[in-house]
Amino acid sequence: MEAKKASESFIIMNEMVLPNDTNHFGNLMGGRLMYWMDIASAMAAMKHCNKLCMTASVDNLSFKTPIRLGNIVHIEAKVSRAFSTSMEIHVRAWGEDTLHQYKYPSNEAYFTFVALDAENHRPEAVPKLIPETPEEHRLFEGALRRRQLRLVLAGKMKADDAHELKALFTATIAKEDTE
Repeated sequence: MEAKKASESFIIMNEMVLPNDTNHFGNLMGGRLMYWMDIASAMAAMKHCNKLCMTASVDNLSFKTPIRLGNIVHIEAKVSRAFSTSMEIHVRAWGEDTLHQYKYPSNEAYFTFVALDAENHRPEAVPKLIPETPEEHRLFEGALRRRQLRLVLAGKMKADDAHELKALFTATIAKEDTE
């Protein structure tokens, strides 16, 4: 299976915030945005592996700025790292006020998708990922620690086995001790 560039999975999705998408404050409901982010992530995952995929987890969904009624939502999704059968997708969302001509960051998250075979719905291997830009390399390097944290929190990995994650904390503590 041939490795693929991160840029090959890049997706841009746009939506307009309509009245049925908002809460009583006139802001886009978080669940609706998460739904759209999940769709964009699924498209990026399927584009990377050319297989059916399903959401395995969502983590670090950070709400920064609300998106108002009538604004446009821009969602960008791209595979940040591929493992054996799963992929981490980095997703960013912006709001755009077209009347006042400005765009603002709203949300960011990491979604994990698993590739499945079409017949039996069992996990299947995915192509390795080739990061190219400095940001893609940064996301790629951090993905292993994020994966280990997800697995530890889900009870699927022992904390003692999360070596890259432990190294991050050990390095931080060692640095603080020398300062």
